[in-house]
Amino acid sequence: MKKSSEKITREKMIKLLNEDLAREYQAVIAYIVYSQTIKGAKYTAIAAELEKHASEELSHAIQIAKQIDYFNGTPVTMPKPVKLSDKAEDMLRFDLENERVTIIAYRERIRQAEAMGEFALSETLRKIIAQEQEHLTDLADALGIETPAIVE
Repeated sequence: MKKSSEKITREKMIKLLNEDLAREYQAVIAYIVYSQTIKGAKYTAIAAELEKHASEELSHAIQIAKQIDYFNGTPVTMPKPVKLSDKAEDMLRFDLENERVTIIAYRERIRQAEAMGEFALSETLRKIIAQEQEHLTDLADALGIETPAIVE
């Protein structure tokens, strides 16, 4: 992903926010499906946590859609593809990677919003990114690994 803090157009921001919205839809669907299909006693607690994540991702989607509307755009209706697996660990790793990619995208979006002078958007994204980082930590803990560094 290209790092840039140069000012972009409102139309470009709409396009980028719609990509983010499609990723939020993907997260909602993945967390719902994974929370209901993850099997094994050691995953009981994480299944409940994934349900909570689904609700938080839905809230993120609504916030992003509101920002798209603010820019006079139309929110997309299709999610990015959701990966499926019969293995609990695979599902958690899919979520971990999705969260990592989302955090990178939102960091870039914050820089772009600030370059545009759209500080309300950057503040909205900062609140969202804080929850995404919590999700990343929860997933790393569930996998028994260190929280991955976010490398852009």
